[in-house]
Amino acid sequence: MRVMIEAVLVGRVAPLASTGKPSGIDKSASAGPVRIGFEGLDGDEQADRRNHGGPEKAVHHYPLDHAPAWRADLPGAPAVLERPGAFGENLSTHGLTEADICIGDLWRAGTALLQVSQARQPCWKLNARFGVTDMAVRVQKTGRTGWYYRIIETGMVGAGDDLALVERAHPDWPLSRLLRVFYVDRLDRAALAEIAALPSLSTSWRTLAARRLDKGQVEDWKPRLQGDASTA
Repeated sequence: MRVMIEAVLVGRVAPLASTGKPSGIDKSASAGPVRIGFEGLDGDEQADRRNHGGPEKAVHHYPLDHAPAWRADLPGAPAVLERPGAFGENLSTHGLTEADICIGDLWRAGTALLQVSQARQPCWKLNARFGVTDMAVRVQKTGRTGWYYRIIETGMVGAGDDLALVERAHPDWPLSRLLRVFYVDRLDRAALAEIAALPSLSTSWRTLAARRLDKGQVEDWKPRLQGDASTA
């Protein structure tokens, strides 16, 4: 499986126009190759390092394949919705969606080697980004979340490079299935037990699955999806 990387994007932290709160969600396409290190792309920043960035979320990938569906769902949304970087991603492609990507996949991006670590958990900053009060909820419900990579080998990546599948360890766990368990079949105990034991899945998602198993209840999504006055 192989696709072309259409854009590599980075962004500095700046105030969101709608709220004034700091964010690195507004990213621009790089004119040349960018180095990918273990913490992400050179020149890329995140305001909220507790919930964004770090080794398990070093690179964010979002499919341009979703743009037509978003435009149909949200005809009044800004044009930014349809361009690379709309969702704050670092890699933008056509030809791969959450149904095509599995947890633990190894992908060669330029000279770097990336491993799929988790799907994105959408947060309130998407609401502010697009001026749509329930955008984060929409992203979660549709499963058009994008995903994150951890870095196995550092390297260089640029627009026009190949993104090529190297190895697939967990073919039974495409992200579309993972998202269905977390957001639809939320207390499927057998599936949650499998998720909690997936070695390639990020620690935070395995912990979340284990906590649901232990407590028999779903965590409160409201702070993540809606935010509050103290959220940075």
